[in-house]
Amino acid sequence: MQEWTTQIDQNTQAFETTFRDVTLETLNWKPNDETWSIAQNLDHLIIINSSYFPILEALHEGTHKTPLAGKLGFLVSFFGKTVLNAVQPDRKKKIKTFPLWEPQNSTISDTILDDFKTHQEELKTAVLDALPFVERGAVIASPANKNLVYTLECAFDIIVTHEQRHLEQAKEVLQIMSATANR
Repeated sequence: MQEWTTQIDQNTQAFETTFRDVTLETLNWKPNDETWSIAQNLDHLIIINSSYFPILEALHEGTHKTPLAGKLGFLVSFFGKTVLNAVQPDRKKKIKTFPLWEPQNSTISDTILDDFKTHQEELKTAVLDALPFVERGAVIASPANKNLVYTLECAFDIIVTHEQRHLEQAKEVLQIMSATANR
């Protein structure tokens, strides 16, 4: 648990340090139609992380039902490892997100960094509150695809790793913008 909350804090700090002094124009700049802006990366993280909150709520309320595929340990392990490998920060392979997790296409508010920091505090609380379910080995389905099942522990690994991936993606956008401006 401490590892996840520490990583959430480190991710938050990295976004803050890297992007706190950039303009709204820079936050929303896109090198092309296929690449997300820095702000869209942040918006995407808020959207995707928040999509886990109803699952955590159902666990707390005792209404969560383990998906049928979640009763097959080899599938839980396979899907967990597969998703975790797909969201690694190295970004060697570009992956498309589910439509449910797409960021806004319009200009995103200049409060996006503050919104992200607020969200990260909510995420840390949710992670800490979920400790009993992690310890029990709770299995959940991805909020985007009920056939993708993994442990709650793996879900938190995926979340913090995925944030690192988008930090790298946002940094690349800033580098491209700088390189373009210097031409």
